[in-house]
Amino acid sequence: MPGVAAQLVAALGTEQVTTDPAVTTGYAHDEAEWAPSGTPAALVRPRDTADVATTARICAETGTPLVGRGAGTGLSGAANAADGWVVVSFERMNRILAIDTAQQTATVQPGLINDHLRAAAAEHGLWYPPDPASSPWSTIGGNVNTNAGGLCCVKYGVTRDYVLGLQAVTADATTVRLGRTTAKGVTGYDLCGLMVGSEGTLGLITEITLRLVPARTGTEHTIVGYFDTLTDAGRAVAAISADGIIPSALELIDRFCLQAVDDWKNMGLAAEGDVLLLARTDTPDPTGSHQADRIQHHFETAGAGYAVRSTDPQEAEALFQARRLAYPALERLGPLLTEDVCVPRALVPDMLQRIEAAAKRHDTRIGNIAHAGDGNLHPLFIVPAGDTAAKHRAQQAFEDIVDDALALGGTVTGEHGVGLLKKRGAAAELGPDVLAMHRAVKTALDPAGILNPGKVF
Repeated sequence: MPGVAAQLVAALGTEQVTTDPAVTTGYAHDEAEWAPSGTPAALVRPRDTADVATTARICAETGTPLVGRGAGTGLSGAANAADGWVVVSFERMNRILAIDTAQQTATVQPGLINDHLRAAAAEHGLWYPPDPASSPWSTIGGNVNTNAGGLCCVKYGVTRDYVLGLQAVTADATTVRLGRTTAKGVTGYDLCGLMVGSEGTLGLITEITLRLVPARTGTEHTIVGYFDTLTDAGRAVAAISADGIIPSALELIDRFCLQAVDDWKNMGLAAEGDVLLLARTDTPDPTGSHQADRIQHHFETAGAGYAVRSTDPQEAEALFQARRLAYPALERLGPLLTEDVCVPRALVPDMLQRIEAAAKRHDTRIGNIAHAGDGNLHPLFIVPAGDTAAKHRAQQAFEDIVDDALALGGTVTGEHGVGLLKKRGAAAELGPDVLAMHRAVKTALDPAGILNPGKVF
């Protein structure tokens, strides 16, 4: 029997299948700088679900592992291929199939860019809330596979909260529809929800139906606070939570990250303090204005050296854009390792202290950005290229932070996924009994173990 690449070319043609290593290697990994990857046997760029099913059938018949890929913006290695694998890139399956204004839903292909959906929904007076920092580039399929969150998720929830139904190709090349398009439905197990966040280990998602919500009409109030320490900023976050305020965004950026953005975009953000908290409330006035006043009060009480409500919408938007630019700004400085732990909001100050302690203990530089409002912290490790000792110290600090998050009752990943980088932490978090349940589900749906093997657990 011909090899898997030859069979794929024969079935799908050279327009859909590429075997040139100069091309396939670029699709073999996501943005998890330190996660291993190999050289795929073939890259498939399907046009439709039938092409995906054909790919799965050939991989099943040849026992070849395959991995789905969106835009490659992932940060855990979940989309990485090993030698001889087949990569399925959904870049050509990028259409909006329907927007139903009566049902307030959108049905889309997995390669659609997040921001493109948000723009299309806005034309109908609707909104798709999940907004990862990578929303200008990341795909809906990738967002679904990692259950992505974002800046708005503190108030509006994560991707899973908006996935009503989906179509997927299973390990034996069967095409199935899961979930529903109705507002309610409890028939059978929630297999649609099971697929969300599964990181491509249970099926290849080829179509998604998403819940939309009416566009927001309230006035947005942005509150800016600069603090001298991470701990002070953490106390402000805890106080806002204790006050029962749910902002539409509450983001943290430290001086290291602000300076990186300044050096890149010349925005002048790092002059006021060591840590910036950005809060936003979109509750209609007068409640929204009152919430903004309370947030500013908590900033000041927690020790902000400077706290103010922004009166310039363009300035406010620029500040949030700086938050989105923090990761790519740091990438320009060298190899970057990104953490993604989540702890109870009241324990954000404790977790930030532990991150600082890990940095000192292992003599490694850690920048901090965070969806602080829901306790989702993203410590960022910068290591000089080629410095093996520094890389080892950073990896030790990374694992310490994982253990610290678990010790505080948190989770090892809030939105980036387990992939390859968090397998040890995931096993510690789940425990042997629950881990066995996960493996039983994986074995039932993928008995030959060809769907993104070696990921998650």
